[in-house]
Amino acid sequence: MANRHSSLPSVREQGYELALKLARQQLASISVEELCRKAGAQCMDSNKIMIEHLNRRYLVVLPDGEVSLLDSEGQVPLWDKVLILHYLTSAKGSPATNKLITFKQLPGCASYYAVFYQWAIKPLLDHFGKEPELLIDAAAKLGGHKASYGDISITVDAFPRVPVTVALWRGDDEFAPRGSMMFDSTISHYLPIEDIRNLCASITRRLIKNSG
Repeated sequence: MANRHSSLPSVREQGYELALKLARQQLASISVEELCRKAGAQCMDSNKIMIEHLNRRYLVVLPDGEVSLLDSEGQVPLWDKVLILHYLTSAKGSPATNKLITFKQLPGCASYYAVFYQWAIKPLLDHFGKEPELLIDAAAKLGGHKASYGDISITVDAFPRVPVTVALWRGDDEFAPRGSMMFDSTISHYLPIEDIRNLCASITRRLIKNSG
């Protein structure tokens, strides 16, 4: 039993490695100019792209799809590389509608909400539920700003064309704290559903880390 459990991280890592390989293959078939135009990224030269992700700048080098931090020598986690390349390969360049939707409203996602809640919403409520105002300073470290939903809310630019809004409602004697994550209705034009879930979980982890 112990061996089976210890093998799970390597299986997950193999999945990310495969996803990265496939994304790199797809990336190599798209022109740099088209990628930058659709994703809101910056063309550094004929084979280099600068993309912002949660207030950090990343360099993507084609045709191999290598991803590195532009202003730091730190390592980029495998799942962040996958997320960045999936954004670049999925971006359709659709203009924002300024209509916010939740994860449940994404096509086919209602049945997956329980997993999304456990990954992205519940940890937020556990950490910020009693002191939601701490969310403001935590979001500022991700380049976020205060929004106007719920009792406390913030918006962070996960990618140039993927804003994510986090809203919290304080609990009271009758009701537990509540939370929501909302996106522009075009988000599925920029990321697959699984990546939206992973992105939100990543934002939650970073907000909690930033708040100490």
